[in-house]
Amino acid sequence: MKERYLLANVKADLKNKMVFIGGPRQVGKTTMSKVVGKNYFKKSAYLNWDNYDDRKMIEKNDLPADSDLIIFDEIHKYRRWKNYVKGVFDKNKENSKIIVTGSARLDLYRRGGDSLLGRYHYYRLHPFSLAELAERKFTVKVLNKINFPELKPVDVKNFSDLLTFGGFPEVFLKKNKNDLRRWHNQRKELLVKQDIRDVETIRDLSGLQILVDILPEKVGSLLSINNLRSDLEINHKTAALWVDVLENFYYHFRIYPFTFSKIKSLRKAAKLYLWDWSQVEDPGSRLENMTASHLLKFVHFLHDAKGYQAELFFWRDLEGREVDFIVAIDKKPWLAIEVKSSQKEVSKNLLYLGAKINIPFKFQLVSDKNIDIMSKGVRVISVDKFLGGLV
Repeated sequence: MKERYLLANVKADLKNKMVFIGGPRQVGKTTMSKVVGKNYFKKSAYLNWDNYDDRKMIEKNDLPADSDLIIFDEIHKYRRWKNYVKGVFDKNKENSKIIVTGSARLDLYRRGGDSLLGRYHYYRLHPFSLAELAERKFTVKVLNKINFPELKPVDVKNFSDLLTFGGFPEVFLKKNKNDLRRWHNQRKELLVKQDIRDVETIRDLSGLQILVDILPEKVGSLLSINNLRSDLEINHKTAALWVDVLENFYYHFRIYPFTFSKIKSLRKAAKLYLWDWSQVEDPGSRLENMTASHLLKFVHFLHDAKGYQAELFFWRDLEGREVDFIVAIDKKPWLAIEVKSSQKEVSKNLLYLGAKINIPFKFQLVSDKNIDIMSKGVRVISVDKFLGGLV
């Protein structure tokens, strides 16, 4: 059992507030919550809305009286869950702490009814990453002074296994391709026919299933809703809704272009990546997706655990020059990253952007091992070494 990277933060925040933990199905939310209960509380109660007996207890408000931690799992499927959780917290906050977990974006599905604002902290739990597998603790003192030159090599086997099997605990730890394929099928089936069906009103679930199968081919490219509409033979509004729903249930995520006042940049079109990069067939796209996932985990950690206004973007100008990733802090570009399969020559697009805009850190990530050089103000570094220095 690996201790997840958010465990200490969750434990600390439970002293004063509820903790909400969102993330994709089977990423480890329930397991981590139960570990918190087992290790730091006298007695915890676990109630899952998908379980018939637990659901009846919630509906009748029959909660265990002697539990000092109550874990509500998938309770966002309950129509009145926001008011219910608020009432339980307000009544019992001195004696019982509360964790709420769900495979949908709880920050969206909490809207409406009584506000929960000020009563909880929200975390997004991510799959395993290189730094987490290496049990490295990322510390932030002054963000502008993060010392990237101290990046250290990581276990090459971990990198290879992560790229192949993805970072979801069950399949990563098994490291079996037959299990991986079966897990893919089961996860997609449960996502559409259970999780989404229970919360959203979508009549054409078979059409949504086809979209789930199509999206891995779109990884790393600009996402066109019009093309999806044509492929699925549905209208634009429905296609956009389905993409939003799948994003809200942590199937994929989108990053949007960063706009600079000094450069005429792309403003609207987004790039799409999957939470489970092991579904991506093309090797270059899979590496880019794995990098995007590590960076998203990094910015979510800075935001959720440390309070920084951290966001992930890409950049593309109207002439087609593009840099794969921009990490912004307080709306200012802080880190620019280009991913290359093996090219050690510095990307012209990265140099162009660096000449136009002051960006404190610029990296070019390459697949080749044991690379770490400075060239023209850009640090060219092996992708595994860079990713191992994040979260």
